[in-house]
Amino acid sequence: MTRTSTFDIKGIAELARQRAEPFVRLTGEIARVIVGQDNMVRKLLIGLLSDGHVLLEGVPGLAKTMTVSCLARGIEAKFQRIQFTPDLLPADLTGTQIYRPTDGSFTVKKGPIFANLILADEVNRAPAKVQSALLEAMQERQVTIGEETFALPRPFLVLATQNPIEQEGTYPLPEAQVDRFMLKLVVTYPNKEEEREILERMSRTQVCAEIRPVLAPGDIDAARQVIDQIYIDDKVKEYIVELVTASRNPEPYVPGLKELIEYGASPRATIYLTITAKVSAFLAGRGYVVPQDVKDMAHEVLRHRIIVTYEAEAEEKVSDDVVTMLLDHVPVP
Repeated sequence: MTRTSTFDIKGIAELARQRAEPFVRLTGEIARVIVGQDNMVRKLLIGLLSDGHVLLEGVPGLAKTMTVSCLARGIEAKFQRIQFTPDLLPADLTGTQIYRPTDGSFTVKKGPIFANLILADEVNRAPAKVQSALLEAMQERQVTIGEETFALPRPFLVLATQNPIEQEGTYPLPEAQVDRFMLKLVVTYPNKEEEREILERMSRTQVCAEIRPVLAPGDIDAARQVIDQIYIDDKVKEYIVELVTASRNPEPYVPGLKELIEYGASPRATIYLTITAKVSAFLAGRGYVVPQDVKDMAHEVLRHRIIVTYEAEAEEKVSDDVVTMLLDHVPVP
């Protein structure tokens, strides 16, 4: 590394610390309400800064919806919560044309999708047409109503929740559609100490804590400009590529693992793993990516992109187990 590049990395690190400060304050605001979900909050911020959509999966009562609502209230941006139900129609999401009998013309009424932050609550309860309309908006960042196409506002982030245990009346997202989400977060139970803190804070008829807006959309744009400058060494790039390609051909690293993998991760995983590792370094106030940044994001980026075989299911192995084995055996630079 040359003297100049070292200076540049130090400069980027200083800029990262400055630009990350509003996000540190936002984390503190959310912590005033949410207990024991620090990892979820951090990964939501990474999704926001990476310009990628996030799928949250967990049993009811783990504060998924409340955390997303707190995140939205901490940002001076338009927020919409959409409760997905079996009778929801695509037009209820994207909008529709309304006929005006006075002059025989049509006017466009935009739907709730036209917001900066969208909470798609229980996304797997809506039928396939509605899910497709949402996922098309996520991918294209635009919506067509009638013959007109409308760009969605920037930033635009979809945070979708789903319940993994109740399958009655649900329409599970196809694997190809789940791949549209940059991250899939699995939300777990709090520990005993956190549970006690939840009791102290929330076991009352009125909860007083309020979230103050501490972040503007301009802060997000400024942070993304710095993130694009975060340095990532060729050895770390090679590590990312090895992790993803090992999910398709794991034999050189873990003999026998191939029998548990039906499909490995696509190149989209390589892109997302690189971007999220840069954001992880940014939030840590560093101007460069270290292998631990990659490892920290591997499960969230890869778990919904690796499809396991029936043999794996028979052995009670899931994609998270596969990712863990890859992280344990692919050499770290």
